[in-house]
Amino acid sequence: MNQSQQQTFGLIIGNRGFFPSHLCESGRKQILDVLNKAGHKVISLAEDETTYGSVESLDDARKCADLFSKHRQEIEGIIITLPNFGDERAVANSIRWADLNVPILVHAFPDQENKLQISDRRDSFCGKISVCNNLHQYGLNFTLTTQHVVDPGSPSFLEDLERFAGICRVRRALRNLRVGVIGARPAAFNTVRYSEKILEREGISVEPIDLSEIIFQAENIADNNSQLTEKLDAIKTYLPQGETPENALIKMAKLGVAIDQWMEAMELSAVALQCWTALEQIYGVVPCTLMSMLSNKFIPAACETDILGVISMYALSIASKKPSAIVDFNNNYGQDADKCVLFHCSNLPKDLLIQESTKTGGPVISFHDILAGALGKDNSWGIVAGEFNPGPYTYCRISSNDYSGGISAYVGEGAITEDRPATFGGYGVIEIEGLQELLHFICENGFEHHVSIAPGNAGSLLEEVFSKYLGWDVYHHG
Repeated sequence: MNQSQQQTFGLIIGNRGFFPSHLCESGRKQILDVLNKAGHKVISLAEDETTYGSVESLDDARKCADLFSKHRQEIEGIIITLPNFGDERAVANSIRWADLNVPILVHAFPDQENKLQISDRRDSFCGKISVCNNLHQYGLNFTLTTQHVVDPGSPSFLEDLERFAGICRVRRALRNLRVGVIGARPAAFNTVRYSEKILEREGISVEPIDLSEIIFQAENIADNNSQLTEKLDAIKTYLPQGETPENALIKMAKLGVAIDQWMEAMELSAVALQCWTALEQIYGVVPCTLMSMLSNKFIPAACETDILGVISMYALSIASKKPSAIVDFNNNYGQDADKCVLFHCSNLPKDLLIQESTKTGGPVISFHDILAGALGKDNSWGIVAGEFNPGPYTYCRISSNDYSGGISAYVGEGAITEDRPATFGGYGVIEIEGLQELLHFICENGFEHHVSIAPGNAGSLLEEVFSKYLGWDVYHHG
């Protein structure tokens, strides 16, 4: 997943003959300049194909739709811009006939107080309402700019554009997503049950493989295998190994090569693993470091075969452009009703962890404290121990709702605090306004104990793409 990848938008310039067409010429140049400077590619009618490349008539709409259809594999979203009132029918027909099924942003230029005479007035303020009315009639969902009319060069529009780009990234990423699951659901974790059929209907495919097959492949990797050497070096340069023995690192590396080979062959973008406790008993290491390394490269990996958890991670990492983690809502934090401890054993990506901690010294590869008591320390090496970086975070959880036959989700924002509880594994204290109400919602609606988190504030972005463009049932806390 290349988080800096150029995005491609279809651009529709609305025009209406009663209003000055020269505004389309200047408006087209301005918004193209803004989009190009933001690093995006634009598919739009050429200036000489119609009046300044705008759409006004039935013929213009056909030309625009045909152009978009030719580029349907590239276009991630459509931006409508109104330098003047615009013809709402031509705009809506262009989108309907192109039939791209992508997010739509509706933008309108502002009038200037000293330019309201017939030669320079835009009336885009009113035209935007008419365009949105027609889109609504056509059954087309769309996204609005924060301000009803806004200059394309303003900070407000640039923020709107960045948010819309995120909406388009998430929508595109979840279309035809392929996720892997290694092993069976741990018997004690009914909470991570999911409906594979509901996901398939949403365009998300799950590719399973038995844990024994991955272990067999790992055990049959020769000690002089070049991929093994590369993986072992990658593990050793990823984080300090602490007291982790060399034989455990080699086992981890072999397992990592086997997982990489399978994921590449199956064209998978994320993976969930059975890790509790068959892998440790049979193979002798925990896969947490490998999962941490994958998640840190924007290939989300979740434990306990939590497929919907890893899909939550995937959507969140795409939205935030940051690695995501999966954690437990695990402990209260003293008497503060708006704080709780997030914890995992852990597979947290290193970029989310404090690199130089006065308490722990920084993240390190270590042994699984919980499993070591039952299986022995020698079978429990491979976790990533560390503390979350403080700052704003978004949380997200997707769940299949077998009773309604659809997908449910909740999203929201909070902050990892400077609090440092005396515990082990990977952890942090999160503060969420109205946390008790959120927990009531989670419990009353049957959501899982796992939640995905990533730095930043992407809650409203995810809510919009999930609810508006995917039709999921979404609760946005706070």
